Amino acid sequence: MSNPALSDRERQHWVQVLMRARREMGDARLTQDMEAKKKARATVDEAKQALGERGPVWWDDGTPDYNRHLIRNTPYASWYEGLPQGKS
Repeated sequence: MSNPALSDRERQHWVQVLMRARREMGDARLTQDMEAKKKARATVDEAKQALGERGPVWWDDGTPDYNRHLIRNTPYASWYEGLPQGKS
């Protein structure tokens, strides 16, 4: 879901940039052009950040954002510790 605060024009622009970059990634993969693939990946990342799909959160529900935190450093630590351990 993209940031609803974006104008339709801005959202459409970045969706077009994203789709073009994804096509370029596919082309680069087929031709094994690693430099083109790297450039296309950077463009995909730029577009996704502009759309609000990556990067800082654009919504505010009043709760703290615990993304990119170790579970032990969040209020969910005790819940996580109580989960059954998987077989190793």
